[in-house]
Amino acid sequence: MNELQSIGTWWMWGGFGIFVVAMLAIDMFALGRKGAHKVGAREALIWSLVWFTLAMVFGAALWAWLDYTSGRAIADARAMEYLTGYLLEKTLAMDNIFVFVMIFSYFAVPLEYQKRILVYGVLGAIILRALMILIGAWLIAQFHWVLYVFGAFLLITGIKMFVFADHEPNLATNPLLKWLRQHVRITDKYHADKFWITKNGVRWFTPMFLVLVLIEFSDVIFAMDSIPAIFAITNDPFIVFTSNIFAIMGLRALYFLLADMAERFHLLKFGLALVLIFVGIKMLIVEWFKIPVAVSLGVVVAVLGTSMLLSLLATRKAKS
Repeated sequence: MNELQSIGTWWMWGGFGIFVVAMLAIDMFALGRKGAHKVGAREALIWSLVWFTLAMVFGAALWAWLDYTSGRAIADARAMEYLTGYLLEKTLAMDNIFVFVMIFSYFAVPLEYQKRILVYGVLGAIILRALMILIGAWLIAQFHWVLYVFGAFLLITGIKMFVFADHEPNLATNPLLKWLRQHVRITDKYHADKFWITKNGVRWFTPMFLVLVLIEFSDVIFAMDSIPAIFAITNDPFIVFTSNIFAIMGLRALYFLLADMAERFHLLKFGLALVLIFVGIKMLIVEWFKIPVAVSLGVVVAVLGTSMLLSLLATRKAKS
């Protein structure tokens, strides 16, 4: 039975928690004073750069602290784990964007209302993933063989994703959506960006509520892939948590930046599937051969870059 070990001290966990709450408050309240509005490419690009910069600054600060307290070797190793985990989670988060585009298109959500849904979606994702990371870290600490279960799950999921990459799910047949429509009062149209209204003393939920539920539910499904995947990089709960949260908090800005280009990166799903297959194999063979973190980082970047480049070339060829 292994003890749960982490580089994170109580003040590091507390400080990062305060930082997350502060950034969410800025996003939800200070910036929310603009009201419902369409998020343009410029605003999305600025916030994407802000989140990426913050993630890199945090990684550099983590390296500097560990270099001072634990030595250069540990600092280099943990910083590489953080960077690889962040890029891996950012890569897998792109699959969320494809689903978000599909959900928003199906419900014809006005552009000015999408931001509010994504803000609450990110908040729910942070709480959900924090719980799943803590549970996953505890399971691995108590039962090391859980890593092989994670590996097999990722391998099967990756193969399934690769085979059905071109398959478009039909939301009309979604069991959760069908159940909600049968058991909850739903209005026929949107009422600004409200999730529910009161009509004749009775509460009615709007289509915005349905969209939010599906967004949250989809993140539960994606977390089942991304959380085990990052444990293939490191077992340290603090690195797993911080890299995952930074990737998720930048998801909203990334959505508005890439939503209009989703069709241009149609081969990216195959790349994401290959990444999951690679990570699954990495976890399954760890007892006999441990793939270095730097190699894992190189594979993720190479697969992601290649799939995006091939997507752009194929799109350009189709247009010409």
